[in-house]
Amino acid sequence: MTPNDIAGDDIAGLRRRYLLMTVSTLAVDVAFTLVFIVMTGAWSFVPRSLGASVVLLGLVNWYLASRRFAPIERYLRGEASFEDTQRRITQLPLLTARHVAILDLVLTVFRLTATYIFTDPSLTNVPQPTIAQVITLCLVLPVFFFTYTYFVISDYLAGLCAFIFHHRGRNLALFFGSYTVKLIVALMVISIAPLAATVVALFSYEGDRLKFEIANVVVVATMGLGISAYFVARTLLGPIRNLSQAMGKVAEGDLSQRIPVTSNDEVGELTGQFNNMVEGLRERERFRETFGRYVDENVAATILQREGEGVLAGETREATILFTDIAGFTTITEYLAPHELVAALNEYLETVLEPIRAHGGVVNTFIGDGLFASFNMPLACEDHAYAAVRAAIDIQRAVGSRTFGDMGLALPTRIGISTGHVIGGSIGASRRLTFTLLGDTVNLAARLEQLNKDYRTRILVSKTTREACGDQFVFTDLGSVAVRGRSDAAFVFSVDHLGQG
Repeated sequence: MTPNDIAGDDIAGLRRRYLLMTVSTLAVDVAFTLVFIVMTGAWSFVPRSLGASVVLLGLVNWYLASRRFAPIERYLRGEASFEDTQRRITQLPLLTARHVAILDLVLTVFRLTATYIFTDPSLTNVPQPTIAQVITLCLVLPVFFFTYTYFVISDYLAGLCAFIFHHRGRNLALFFGSYTVKLIVALMVISIAPLAATVVALFSYEGDRLKFEIANVVVVATMGLGISAYFVARTLLGPIRNLSQAMGKVAEGDLSQRIPVTSNDEVGELTGQFNNMVEGLRERERFRETFGRYVDENVAATILQREGEGVLAGETREATILFTDIAGFTTITEYLAPHELVAALNEYLETVLEPIRAHGGVVNTFIGDGLFASFNMPLACEDHAYAAVRAAIDIQRAVGSRTFGDMGLALPTRIGISTGHVIGGSIGASRRLTFTLLGDTVNLAARLEQLNKDYRTRILVSKTTREACGDQFVFTDLGSVAVRGRSDAAFVFSVDHLGQG
């Protein structure tokens, strides 16, 4: 996103919403004051009390809020960096609540002292508070307005952070708030503040005045706590709900999740860590997919799954090895352009891969125009000798029934198969490893693939493979042959893929 991608109307709307939510304290204070006036009938006190409220919680509060939002507005307009603005964004609820609490303290002191200095209770019906009540109100009301403002602006912060995330892709990384402190303060204001005011009234008054004070505390507390509880719940539970929903989608396999950090506390930090975790999972998935392009996907998945367990460090298991090669490929390369050759070869290998995977085999590596596959190593494959021969027959049928590339090349394939004990493991240097198979069985399969040229066959298998398959296929005994690297001769059998069911 470019710095100028946010419309001026959107910026003005964000600024206006912040200012209105900040000066909403004026509406709350007016409501509390009207309850007091209605219950006492002290209407002569309205101009002075509400006038002071409009000046402090309205005009002065609006001016201070405009100053606080200015750095954020500059960032939204593309005139400042996110790094330079992030601290102000993170601390916006705290700064706003602190200023509102100070203004309310000044307002409360003015109102309480005004009942002694500027009014005559016998003429105005304004009851004069006791010293204990003055002290209590000077503590309780600023704390209430601090808490109310903090959670209201925290709710606004969630929307602001979501807006910045969706338009700029940026998330908060500085966390100054504490979820525990927020919860404790909210509980204290909801429970202790009304209780403190009630206790002071019980010890300060009696008779009708006590009834009035208790009734006033109940009405004001009900109004204030109802409003505060709404924003407290949204602020504390909203980010957790969003995080829970995103985690559920990730658990279902959706790794596209990335959610905005909408709180400045531990939950916000946890949300950031969740985004990092999902990004790591996406990287791992991309790595697995990329890895799977060079190593068989099953091998890649097995290595990633068993990483660090040492399972692939080395093991011996009975397996069946299959080698393939294209007959006359060297001649083909002499008259084809490189891009034509590669295109035809890729089509061919895709055709060969399908039967191998379908029958539980694993392609270990590509060798020029051929490949080296294994059955039952490293992944288990029941009846692996049968699976390998069945895959070889399917390969021959698939390759023989089509041509490849724009030139329409026929690519006859030779296959060698051997069954026996195989050593498998990761070999190489610490920073460069490859999973490979070693042993006489591997060498024999490679040699059998080459012997197809001498016997003019398409599929040759070893005696061990023939015996493991039993009567499931029709084999032709071709006798024994000396194999380079072996002291004894190898018995060779061919499979007629055209005659097999």
